[in-house]
Amino acid sequence: MNNENPDPKTDPKAEAAIAPETEEEVAPAPLLTLRDGLPAVIDTDDGLAKAAEALARGTGPVGIDAERASGYRYSNRAYLLQLRRVGSGSWLIDPIGLTTMQPLIDALDGTEWILHAATQDLPCLSELGLHPTALFDTELAGRLLGYPRVGLGTLVETVLGFTMLKEHSAADWSTRPLPDAWLEYAALDVEVLVELREALAAELVEQGKDEWARQEFNWLRGFEAPVRVDAWRRTSGMHRVRGRRGLAAVRGLWTERDRIAQQRDVTPSRIIPDAAIVAASQELPQDKASLLGLKGFHGRGAERYVTSWLKALDDAVTMGEDELPVRSPRSDGPPPPRAWSDKDPVAARRLALARESVNALAEERNLPAENLLTPDFLRRTMWAPPKTREPGALLDDIIERLAGLGARGWQIALTAPLLTDAILHAEPDDDSSDS
Repeated sequence: MNNENPDPKTDPKAEAAIAPETEEEVAPAPLLTLRDGLPAVIDTDDGLAKAAEALARGTGPVGIDAERASGYRYSNRAYLLQLRRVGSGSWLIDPIGLTTMQPLIDALDGTEWILHAATQDLPCLSELGLHPTALFDTELAGRLLGYPRVGLGTLVETVLGFTMLKEHSAADWSTRPLPDAWLEYAALDVEVLVELREALAAELVEQGKDEWARQEFNWLRGFEAPVRVDAWRRTSGMHRVRGRRGLAAVRGLWTERDRIAQQRDVTPSRIIPDAAIVAASQELPQDKASLLGLKGFHGRGAERYVTSWLKALDDAVTMGEDELPVRSPRSDGPPPPRAWSDKDPVAARRLALARESVNALAEERNLPAENLLTPDFLRRTMWAPPKTREPGALLDDIIERLAGLGARGWQIALTAPLLTDAILHAEPDDDSSDS
Protein backbone atom coordinates (compact mmCIF):
# COMPACT_ATOMS: atom_id res chain seq x y z
CA MET A 1 0.00 0.00 0.00
CA ASN A 2 1.29 3.43 -0.87
CA ASN A 3 1.57 5.50 2.35
CA GLU A 4 2.93 8.63 0.69
CA ASN A 5 0.83 11.77 0.87
CA PRO A 6 -0.75 12.65 -2.51
CA ASP A 7 0.71 15.65 -4.30
CA PRO A 8 -1.84 18.46 -4.39
CA LYS A 9 -0.22 19.79 -7.57
CA THR A 10 -1.08 16.60 -9.52
CA ASP A 11 -3.97 15.04 -7.58
CA PRO A 12 -7.21 17.06 -7.77
CA LYS A 13 -8.70 15.09 -4.86
CA ALA A 14 -5.76 16.03 -2.66
CA GLU A 15 -6.11 19.67 -3.66
CA ALA A 16 -9.76 19.62 -2.74
CA ALA A 17 -8.93 18.02 0.60
CA ILE A 18 -6.54 20.77 1.70
CA ALA A 19 -8.31 23.69 0.05
CA PRO A 20 -11.88 23.75 1.35
CA GLU A 21 -14.50 25.79 -0.38
CA THR A 22 -14.04 29.49 0.09
CA GLU A 23 -16.40 30.71 2.81
CA GLU A 24 -18.18 34.01 2.58
CA GLU A 25 -16.15 36.65 4.38
CA VAL A 26 -17.59 37.66 7.73
CA ALA A 27 -18.39 41.35 7.82
CA PRO A 28 -16.66 43.27 10.64
CA ALA A 29 -18.79 44.38 13.56
CA PRO A 30 -20.26 47.85 13.00
CA LEU A 31 -18.54 50.73 14.78
CA LEU A 32 -20.36 52.03 17.84
CA THR A 33 -21.43 55.65 17.42
CA LEU A 34 -23.27 58.19 19.56
CA ARG A 35 -26.96 57.86 18.81
CA ASP A 36 -27.74 61.38 20.09
CA GLY A 37 -24.58 63.16 19.00
CA LEU A 38 -21.83 64.56 21.21
CA PRO A 39 -23.25 66.24 24.34
CA ALA A 40 -21.85 69.55 25.56
CA VAL A 41 -19.55 69.50 28.57
CA ILE A 42 -21.21 70.70 31.77
CA ASP A 43 -18.75 72.85 33.73
CA THR A 44 -20.95 75.29 35.68
CA ASP A 45 -23.12 74.88 38.76
CA ASP A 46 -26.23 75.94 36.81
CA GLY A 47 -25.44 73.42 34.10
CA LEU A 48 -25.00 70.66 36.68
CA ALA A 49 -28.38 71.46 38.21
CA LYS A 50 -30.06 71.07 34.79
CA ALA A 51 -28.18 67.83 34.08
CA ALA A 52 -29.20 66.46 37.47
CA GLU A 53 -32.86 67.30 36.82
CA ALA A 54 -32.73 65.46 33.50
CA LEU A 55 -31.05 62.41 35.05
CA ALA A 56 -33.62 62.35 37.84
CA ARG A 57 -36.43 62.25 35.25
CA GLY A 58 -34.87 59.23 33.55
CA THR A 59 -35.73 55.63 34.34
CA GLY A 60 -33.78 52.52 35.25
CA PRO A 61 -30.08 52.20 36.08
CA VAL A 62 -27.47 54.84 35.28
CA GLY A 63 -24.34 54.07 33.25
CA ILE A 64 -21.39 55.90 34.82
CA ASP A 65 -17.72 56.25 33.92
CA ALA A 66 -14.91 58.55 35.03
CA GLU A 67 -11.72 59.68 33.34
CA ARG A 68 -8.60 60.27 35.41
CA ALA A 69 -5.11 61.46 34.45
CA SER A 70 -3.10 58.42 35.48
CA GLY A 71 0.49 58.73 34.33
CA TYR A 72 0.26 62.53 34.30
CA ARG A 73 -1.08 63.60 37.70
CA TYR A 74 -0.34 62.49 41.26
CA SER A 75 -3.96 62.56 42.34
CA ASN A 76 -6.53 59.97 41.38
CA ARG A 77 -9.26 62.60 41.00
CA ALA A 78 -11.87 62.45 38.27
CA TYR A 79 -11.39 65.01 35.50
CA LEU A 80 -14.52 64.03 33.58
CA LEU A 81 -17.72 62.16 34.44
CA GLN A 82 -19.87 60.44 31.83
CA LEU A 83 -23.45 59.41 32.62
CA ARG A 84 -26.28 57.95 30.58
CA ARG A 85 -29.81 56.92 31.57
CA VAL A 86 -32.86 55.90 29.60
CA GLY A 87 -35.08 58.94 29.16
CA SER A 88 -32.35 61.48 29.92
CA GLY A 89 -29.61 60.73 27.39
CA SER A 90 -25.87 61.14 27.92
CA TRP A 91 -24.12 63.81 29.95
CA LEU A 92 -20.49 64.88 30.22
CA ILE A 93 -19.62 66.68 33.46
CA ASP A 94 -16.35 68.46 34.23
CA PRO A 95 -16.16 68.44 38.04
CA ILE A 96 -12.98 70.54 38.34
CA GLY A 97 -14.55 73.99 38.35
CA LEU A 98 -17.80 73.11 40.13
CA THR A 99 -18.42 74.35 43.66
CA THR A 100 -20.82 71.53 44.57
CA MET A 101 -21.83 68.07 43.40
CA GLN A 102 -24.95 67.99 45.55
CA PRO A 103 -27.51 68.16 42.68
CA LEU A 104 -25.95 65.08 41.09
CA ILE A 105 -25.67 63.32 44.45
CA ASP A 106 -29.39 63.88 45.00
CA ALA A 107 -30.32 62.81 41.46
CA LEU A 108 -28.43 59.52 41.74
CA ASP A 109 -29.70 58.66 45.22
CA GLY A 110 -31.55 55.34 45.12
CA THR A 111 -30.45 54.46 41.58
CA GLU A 112 -28.43 51.49 40.41
CA TRP A 113 -25.09 52.42 38.89
CA ILE A 114 -23.60 50.49 35.99
CA LEU A 115 -19.81 50.62 36.06
CA HIS A 116 -17.10 48.73 34.20
CA ALA A 117 -14.24 47.74 36.53
CA ALA A 118 -15.86 49.50 39.47
CA THR A 119 -12.79 49.34 41.70
CA GLN A 120 -11.03 51.72 39.30
CA ASP A 121 -13.68 54.45 39.45
CA LEU A 122 -15.33 54.15 42.87
CA PRO A 123 -12.48 55.87 44.79
CA CYS A 124 -12.50 58.99 42.60
CA LEU A 125 -16.30 59.09 42.60
CA SER A 126 -16.26 58.82 46.38
CA GLU A 127 -13.96 61.86 46.53
CA LEU A 128 -16.78 63.79 44.86
CA GLY A 129 -19.32 62.57 47.42
CA LEU A 130 -20.88 60.07 45.02
CA HIS A 131 -21.67 56.70 46.60
CA PRO A 132 -23.80 53.98 44.97
CA THR A 133 -27.02 52.71 46.49
CA ALA A 134 -26.71 49.66 44.24
CA LEU A 135 -24.40 48.79 41.38
CA PHE A 136 -23.74 46.38 38.54
CA ASP A 137 -20.14 45.86 37.39
CA THR A 138 -20.05 44.69 33.79
CA GLU A 139 -16.39 43.60 34.00
CA LEU A 140 -17.00 41.47 37.10
CA ALA A 141 -20.14 40.03 35.52
CA GLY A 142 -18.04 39.03 32.52
CA ARG A 143 -15.55 37.27 34.78
CA LEU A 144 -18.27 35.37 36.63
CA LEU A 145 -19.70 34.31 33.27
CA GLY A 146 -16.35 32.94 32.14
CA TYR A 147 -15.59 35.37 29.32
CA PRO A 148 -11.87 35.01 28.56
CA ARG A 149 -11.46 38.74 27.89
CA VAL A 150 -13.48 41.27 29.85
CA GLY A 151 -12.34 44.68 28.62
CA LEU A 152 -15.27 46.96 27.83
CA GLY A 153 -14.57 47.02 24.10
CA THR A 154 -14.27 43.25 23.91
CA LEU A 155 -17.48 42.64 25.86
CA VAL A 156 -19.42 45.18 23.81
CA GLU A 157 -18.28 43.50 20.60
CA THR A 158 -18.83 39.94 21.89
CA VAL A 159 -22.18 40.52 23.57
CA LEU A 160 -23.72 43.39 21.62
CA GLY A 161 -21.91 43.17 18.28
CA PHE A 162 -20.39 46.67 18.15
CA THR A 163 -16.74 47.65 17.77
CA MET A 164 -15.38 50.37 20.08
CA LEU A 165 -12.32 52.49 19.35
CA LYS A 166 -9.98 52.83 22.35
CA GLU A 167 -7.31 55.17 20.98
CA HIS A 168 -7.61 57.79 23.78
CA SER A 169 -7.53 55.50 26.83
CA ALA A 170 -4.12 56.85 27.98
CA ALA A 171 -4.86 60.54 27.35
CA ASP A 172 -4.13 63.31 29.85
CA TRP A 173 -7.67 64.08 30.95
CA SER A 174 -6.51 67.07 33.01
CA THR A 175 -6.02 68.88 29.65
CA ARG A 176 -8.31 71.85 29.13
CA PRO A 177 -10.11 72.28 26.85
CA LEU A 178 -10.65 68.61 26.07
CA PRO A 179 -10.61 67.84 22.32
CA ASP A 180 -13.89 66.72 20.76
CA ALA A 181 -12.33 63.39 19.72
CA TRP A 182 -11.51 62.64 23.35
CA LEU A 183 -14.99 63.65 24.47
CA GLU A 184 -16.59 61.37 21.89
CA TYR A 185 -14.42 58.49 23.10
CA ALA A 186 -15.50 59.22 26.68
CA ALA A 187 -19.20 59.43 25.83
CA LEU A 188 -19.04 56.10 23.98
CA ASP A 189 -17.91 54.40 27.20
CA VAL A 190 -21.44 54.81 28.61
CA GLU A 191 -23.37 54.67 25.31
CA VAL A 192 -24.45 51.03 25.65
CA LEU A 193 -23.73 50.26 29.32
CA VAL A 194 -27.45 49.83 30.00
CA GLU A 195 -27.84 47.37 27.13
CA LEU A 196 -24.69 45.49 28.15
CA ARG A 197 -25.94 45.24 31.73
CA GLU A 198 -29.26 43.78 30.61
CA ALA A 199 -27.59 41.16 28.40
CA LEU A 200 -25.08 40.10 31.06
CA ALA A 201 -27.75 40.01 33.77
CA ALA A 202 -29.80 37.61 31.65
CA GLU A 203 -26.74 35.37 31.18
CA LEU A 204 -26.08 35.37 34.92
CA VAL A 205 -29.61 34.13 35.53
CA GLU A 206 -29.25 31.51 32.79
CA GLN A 207 -26.02 30.18 34.33
CA GLY A 208 -27.39 30.28 37.87
CA LYS A 209 -24.85 32.90 38.92
CA ASP A 210 -27.11 35.86 39.58
CA GLU A 211 -26.91 35.40 43.35
CA TRP A 212 -23.12 35.22 43.16
CA ALA A 213 -23.15 38.51 41.26
CA ARG A 214 -25.54 40.13 43.72
CA GLN A 215 -23.20 39.33 46.61
CA GLU A 216 -20.15 40.56 44.68
CA PHE A 217 -21.85 43.82 43.72
CA ASN A 218 -22.98 44.42 47.31
CA TRP A 219 -19.39 43.90 48.46
CA LEU A 220 -18.18 46.41 45.86
CA ARG A 221 -20.43 49.11 47.29
CA GLY A 222 -18.17 49.30 50.33
CA PHE A 223 -14.93 49.06 48.38
CA GLU A 224 -12.07 51.33 49.41
CA ALA A 225 -8.72 51.45 47.65
CA PRO A 226 -6.16 49.62 49.80
CA VAL A 227 -3.50 51.73 51.49
CA ARG A 228 -0.06 50.54 50.43
CA VAL A 229 2.33 49.98 53.32
CA ASP A 230 5.99 50.65 52.49
CA ALA A 231 5.05 51.61 48.94
CA TRP A 232 8.69 52.53 48.28
CA ARG A 233 9.48 48.81 48.17
CA ARG A 234 7.73 48.65 44.81
CA THR A 235 10.48 50.75 43.20
CA SER A 236 11.30 49.07 39.91
CA GLY A 237 14.80 47.55 39.90
CA MET A 238 15.26 47.81 43.66
CA HIS A 239 16.50 44.20 43.75
CA ARG A 240 19.79 45.47 42.28
CA VAL A 241 20.47 47.65 45.33
CA ARG A 242 22.81 46.03 47.86
CA GLY A 243 22.96 46.56 51.60
CA ARG A 244 20.64 48.17 54.09
CA ARG A 245 22.09 51.65 53.47
CA GLY A 246 21.26 51.25 49.83
CA LEU A 247 17.70 50.36 50.83
CA ALA A 248 17.61 53.43 53.10
CA ALA A 249 18.64 55.54 50.11
CA VAL A 250 15.84 54.06 48.01
CA ARG A 251 13.36 54.80 50.77
CA GLY A 252 14.62 58.36 51.26
CA LEU A 253 14.71 59.27 47.57
CA TRP A 254 11.34 57.63 46.89
CA THR A 255 9.74 59.47 49.86
CA GLU A 256 11.17 62.82 48.79
CA ARG A 257 10.08 62.29 45.20
CA ASP A 258 6.58 61.36 46.38
CA ARG A 259 6.36 64.53 48.51
CA ILE A 260 7.38 66.72 45.57
CA ALA A 261 5.04 64.93 43.17
CA GLN A 262 2.11 65.30 45.54
CA GLN A 263 2.88 68.99 46.02
CA ARG A 264 3.04 69.58 42.26
CA ASP A 265 0.25 67.10 41.41
CA VAL A 266 2.29 65.26 38.82
CA THR A 267 3.01 61.56 38.55
CA PRO A 268 6.25 60.79 40.46
CA SER A 269 8.07 59.32 37.46
CA ARG A 270 7.92 62.74 35.82
CA ILE A 271 10.14 64.12 38.59
CA ILE A 272 12.78 61.39 38.35
CA PRO A 273 12.29 57.79 37.17
CA ASP A 274 12.76 54.70 39.32
CA ALA A 275 15.98 54.03 37.41
CA ALA A 276 17.45 57.23 38.85
CA ILE A 277 16.55 56.22 42.40
CA VAL A 278 18.18 52.82 41.92
CA ALA A 279 21.33 54.27 40.34
CA ALA A 280 21.80 56.81 43.15
CA SER A 281 21.16 54.17 45.80
CA GLN A 282 23.84 51.96 44.30
CA GLU A 283 26.50 54.71 44.07
CA LEU A 284 25.48 56.94 47.04
CA PRO A 285 26.99 60.11 45.48
CA GLN A 286 27.57 63.05 47.84
CA ASP A 287 27.96 65.99 45.42
CA LYS A 288 25.87 67.57 42.67
CA ALA A 289 28.15 66.69 39.76
CA SER A 290 28.38 63.02 40.70
CA LEU A 291 24.62 62.80 41.24
CA LEU A 292 23.62 64.48 37.97
CA GLY A 293 26.00 62.24 36.08
CA LEU A 294 24.03 59.14 37.02
CA LYS A 295 21.46 57.40 34.85
CA GLY A 296 18.06 59.05 35.04
CA PHE A 297 19.24 62.31 36.64
CA HIS A 298 18.56 64.59 33.72
CA GLY A 299 15.93 67.17 32.97
CA ARG A 300 14.43 69.91 35.12
CA GLY A 301 13.02 67.58 37.77
CA ALA A 302 16.40 66.10 38.61
CA GLU A 303 18.39 69.36 38.76
CA ARG A 304 15.69 71.51 40.32
CA TYR A 305 15.54 69.33 43.42
CA VAL A 306 19.19 68.28 43.60
CA THR A 307 19.50 69.59 47.16
CA SER A 308 16.63 67.35 48.22
CA TRP A 309 18.17 64.29 46.57
CA LEU A 310 21.57 64.90 48.19
CA LYS A 311 20.02 65.34 51.62
CA ALA A 312 18.09 62.06 51.27
CA LEU A 313 21.32 60.30 50.31
CA ASP A 314 23.28 61.90 53.17
CA ASP A 315 20.58 60.82 55.62
CA ALA A 316 20.91 57.25 54.39
CA VAL A 317 24.70 57.30 54.78
CA THR A 318 24.65 58.77 58.31
CA MET A 319 21.60 56.92 59.61
CA GLY A 320 22.02 54.71 62.69
CA GLU A 321 22.01 50.95 62.20
CA ASP A 322 18.77 50.56 64.12
CA GLU A 323 16.99 52.92 61.70
CA LEU A 324 18.00 51.11 58.50
CA PRO A 325 15.29 49.15 56.68
CA VAL A 326 15.58 45.40 56.24
CA ARG A 327 15.31 43.59 52.92
CA SER A 328 12.27 41.52 53.88
CA PRO A 329 10.06 43.18 56.51
CA ARG A 330 7.95 41.08 58.81
CA SER A 331 4.49 40.38 57.50
CA ASP A 332 1.32 39.15 59.11
CA GLY A 333 0.80 36.86 56.13
CA PRO A 334 2.38 33.53 55.19
CA PRO A 335 5.77 33.28 53.45
CA PRO A 336 5.97 33.04 49.66
CA PRO A 337 4.58 29.66 48.48
CA ARG A 338 7.94 28.68 46.97
CA ALA A 339 9.38 28.58 50.49
CA TRP A 340 6.67 26.38 51.99
CA SER A 341 8.27 23.05 51.14
CA ASP A 342 11.34 23.89 53.22
CA LYS A 343 9.55 25.65 56.06
CA ASP A 344 6.53 23.34 56.44
CA PRO A 345 6.13 20.38 54.05
CA VAL A 346 2.67 19.56 55.40
CA ALA A 347 1.48 23.11 54.73
CA ALA A 348 2.92 22.84 51.22
CA ARG A 349 0.86 19.67 50.63
CA ARG A 350 -2.24 21.39 51.99
CA LEU A 351 -1.73 24.29 49.61
CA ALA A 352 -1.14 22.03 46.60
CA LEU A 353 -4.27 19.97 47.30
CA ALA A 354 -6.41 23.04 47.94
CA ARG A 355 -5.21 24.80 44.80
CA GLU A 356 -5.88 21.71 42.70
CA SER A 357 -9.42 21.41 44.05
CA VAL A 358 -10.24 25.11 43.72
CA ASN A 359 -8.85 25.25 40.17
CA ALA A 360 -10.84 22.17 39.17
CA LEU A 361 -14.06 23.61 40.58
CA ALA A 362 -13.41 26.97 38.91
CA GLU A 363 -12.99 25.24 35.57
CA GLU A 364 -16.16 23.25 36.15
CA ARG A 365 -18.13 26.40 37.03
CA ASN A 366 -16.55 28.37 34.14
CA LEU A 367 -14.96 31.26 36.02
CA PRO A 368 -11.43 32.32 37.02
CA ALA A 369 -10.07 30.60 40.12
CA GLU A 370 -9.22 33.97 41.71
CA ASN A 371 -12.90 34.94 41.53
CA LEU A 372 -13.92 31.67 43.14
CA LEU A 373 -11.61 32.38 46.09
CA THR A 374 -9.07 35.16 46.61
CA PRO A 375 -5.60 33.54 46.46
CA ASP A 376 -4.46 35.35 49.62
CA PHE A 377 -7.40 33.89 51.57
CA LEU A 378 -6.44 30.42 50.35
CA ARG A 379 -2.78 30.82 51.33
CA ARG A 380 -3.54 32.23 54.77
CA THR A 381 -5.97 29.43 55.57
CA MET A 382 -3.63 26.68 54.38
CA TRP A 383 -0.57 28.09 56.16
CA ALA A 384 -2.22 28.38 59.57
CA PRO A 385 -5.39 26.26 59.56
CA PRO A 386 -7.64 25.71 62.58
CA LYS A 387 -6.22 23.23 65.08
CA THR A 388 -9.17 20.84 65.20
CA ARG A 389 -9.20 17.84 62.87
CA GLU A 390 -12.74 16.73 63.62
CA PRO A 391 -14.33 17.18 60.16
CA GLY A 392 -17.50 18.99 61.23
CA ALA A 393 -15.75 21.35 63.62
CA LEU A 394 -12.98 21.96 61.10
CA LEU A 395 -15.48 22.89 58.40
CA ASP A 396 -17.20 25.31 60.79
CA ASP A 397 -13.87 26.91 61.67
CA ILE A 398 -12.90 27.23 58.00
CA ILE A 399 -16.23 28.92 57.25
CA GLU A 400 -15.63 31.36 60.10
CA ARG A 401 -12.04 31.97 58.99
CA LEU A 402 -13.00 32.73 55.37
CA ALA A 403 -15.82 35.02 56.45
CA GLY A 404 -13.41 36.92 58.67
CA LEU A 405 -11.01 37.38 55.77
CA GLY A 406 -13.78 38.86 53.62
CA ALA A 407 -14.92 35.97 51.42
CA ARG A 408 -18.51 36.23 50.22
CA GLY A 409 -21.13 33.68 51.17
CA TRP A 410 -21.26 31.98 47.76
CA GLN A 411 -17.46 31.60 47.75
CA ILE A 412 -17.48 30.11 51.24
CA ALA A 413 -20.23 27.64 50.40
CA LEU A 414 -18.30 26.33 47.39
CA THR A 415 -14.74 26.32 48.73
CA ALA A 416 -14.89 25.68 52.49
CA PRO A 417 -15.49 21.92 52.00
CA LEU A 418 -12.57 21.80 49.55
CA LEU A 419 -10.19 23.45 52.01
CA THR A 420 -11.39 21.18 54.79
CA ASP A 421 -10.65 18.09 52.70
CA ALA A 422 -7.21 19.45 51.73
CA ILE A 423 -6.28 19.91 55.38
CA LEU A 424 -7.46 16.44 56.37
CA HIS A 425 -5.78 14.65 53.47
CA ALA A 426 -2.46 16.51 53.58
CA GLU A 427 -1.46 15.42 57.06
CA PRO A 428 0.00 12.01 57.94
CA ASP A 429 -2.28 9.47 59.56
CA ASP A 430 -1.41 9.48 63.28
CA ASP A 431 -2.82 5.96 63.66
CA SER A 432 -0.51 4.45 61.05
CA SER A 433 2.55 2.48 62.22
CA ASP A 434 5.60 1.01 60.50
CA SER A 435 5.31 -2.68 59.76
